[in-house]
Amino acid sequence: MDFERFVVAQLPGLIRYSTMLAGDRDLAQDVVQDVLVRAHDRWPRISATDRPDLYLKRMVTNEYLSWRRSRARRAATLTRWGPTLAAPDVADHAEATAARSELNQQLAALPGRQRAVLILGYYEGCDDAEIADLLGCSPGSVRTYRSRALAALRALLAEPITTRGDR
Repeated sequence: MDFERFVVAQLPGLIRYSTMLAGDRDLAQDVVQDVLVRAHDRWPRISATDRPDLYLKRMVTNEYLSWRRSRARRAATLTRWGPTLAAPDVADHAEATAARSELNQQLAALPGRQRAVLILGYYEGCDDAEIADLLGCSPGSVRTYRSRALAALRALLAEPITTRGDR
């Protein structure tokens, strides 16, 4: 498949994945754009892999994690975090918005690799081996990241709502 057709087919999924990681659609689009510029130059090698889509997801993950390491940008992410996640069908629109916003904030509080493991596993449907390949770690590390992320989310849910707003 040529690069242009591949991008047309995969772009919505890459942006959705990047948005889940970054929590900001504009930043997600910037990350994907940077990745696609680099991927265009390497396309013959990337297209020869078994799963070029997973290769690009790994590039997106690495680009985002690299971006997140910068302190100034990390602070900007937390202040720009908005309701970008798809929510389950809820009869009341306000309930859906509130649930989506709270989930976004909770995911934003997690370290990048923990957030990536949850998003790849629960939103993208990847198994531990695929996640490990994308993150460049072992499947055992994936399970550790997932365990720590879920423990952190459980701790957030256990806090009284009044103390959550004081942060």
